[in-house]
Amino acid sequence: MELIFIRHAQGEHTLNLPESLHLTNPSLSIQGRIQAQKLRSTLPLTSEDVLIVSPTLRTLQTASIWSDTVDCDKLVHPLVSPRIFPPRLAAKTLSCDELLDLERLQIEFPTFVPEPNLASSLWSTGINLLAEIEFNLLAEEFIDFCWSLQRDRIYIVTHDGTITSYRQKISGQQLTREDFLQETGWVQLVIE
Repeated sequence: MELIFIRHAQGEHTLNLPESLHLTNPSLSIQGRIQAQKLRSTLPLTSEDVLIVSPTLRTLQTASIWSDTVDCDKLVHPLVSPRIFPPRLAAKTLSCDELLDLERLQIEFPTFVPEPNLASSLWSTGINLLAEIEFNLLAEEFIDFCWSLQRDRIYIVTHDGTITSYRQKISGQQLTREDFLQETGWVQLVIE
C-alpha cells in the first residue's frame, strides 16, 4: 500500500509570523489556492482514489480545491491532524492548529465524511500534543484503518509536523524539522 502524504497549501497563518500563528482556523492564502489548483496536474486524482484529510480549514480547502472535479472517496480523520514535531512536553496547541468542529466541517465540506469510529476526544484535541509512545500507538491504528480501505494508494492531506512524525514512525529513520516538506510538497511511503 502506498501512503502519499501531501502538505497543505499556504495558509494565512504563515504570512505574518509569529503573530499570524494566533489566527483561529486560518484559510488558504491567495497563493495557497493557486498551489492547491496546481495539485490537479502534479498529482491527478481519479474516482478510484481515496483522499484522507486533517480536520483543519486549510487542509480541507486544499483537498477540496484539488479534488473539485473528481468524485473520489473523501474522508476526514483526526489522526492526521496537526502535530508538533519534535514533540515537547510543555507545548501548547496554537490557535492556528485548532480543529474544526464536526458541525462546521459537515456544513462547509459536505462531500467529506468524518471517520466515526474514534474517541470523541480526538475530534477536539487531535494528536498535536501526544507523547511519542501515544502517537506511535495511534499511528498503528491509522495505518490499520488505511489497510481496511483496501486500496493500493491513499492520499493524505495534512501538516508538516504530522507528515514528519509518520515518516519517522514508518521509516524508522530519525528526522528533524529540516525534513519538513514545503507547501503542497509530498512524500510517498510504501507499507507492506
